[in-house]
Amino acid sequence: MKKMLEMFIAFFKIGAFTFGGGYAMIPLIEQEVVINKKWIDKDEFMDILVVSQSLPGALAVNCSLFIGQKIGGMIGQIIAVLAVTLPSFFIILIIAGIFIQFRDNYFVNLAFKGINAAVPMLVLFGVISLSKGIKKNLNTLLMIILGLIALIIFDIHPVIVILASAIYGMIFLREKVQ
Repeated sequence: MKKMLEMFIAFFKIGAFTFGGGYAMIPLIEQEVVINKKWIDKDEFMDILVVSQSLPGALAVNCSLFIGQKIGGMIGQIIAVLAVTLPSFFIILIIAGIFIQFRDNYFVNLAFKGINAAVPMLVLFGVISLSKGIKKNLNTLLMIILGLIALIIFDIHPVIVILASAIYGMIFLREKVQ
């Protein structure tokens, strides 16, 4: 029961203090579940992220689902998902109730501009953190470059890039098993 409460508090904090969605949550989730609590290791976290990104739905919800399962089974899943989503639910309820009165306020608009400026940096921090777990070789460099070209230059949908990357990995990046 104590571990479930710890997990609820951890995911509630992640949900409450992250702006910008799932990718901005990656560093916070990693800090909390890998470094602080040591519930999973870095490799397992990377695996959870890959699967979570490949599934439909919010990244933070998918991650919390897997981590909750590992910690407490079905009950752990429910607690983790509730904990990560409840802060947003409550915040939206409160903001929706009062935002209409302040939507044209100069200082409120400035605060949102500041938050919007910080979100890409949180995402960049997540990318840097995740890149530490990737093997540095010609194949992964080639995959990164091709993925960026597909996304940025050719405007190919990210799902197609993810599926193509998965197929590439299954064919060309298999490690020889002895």
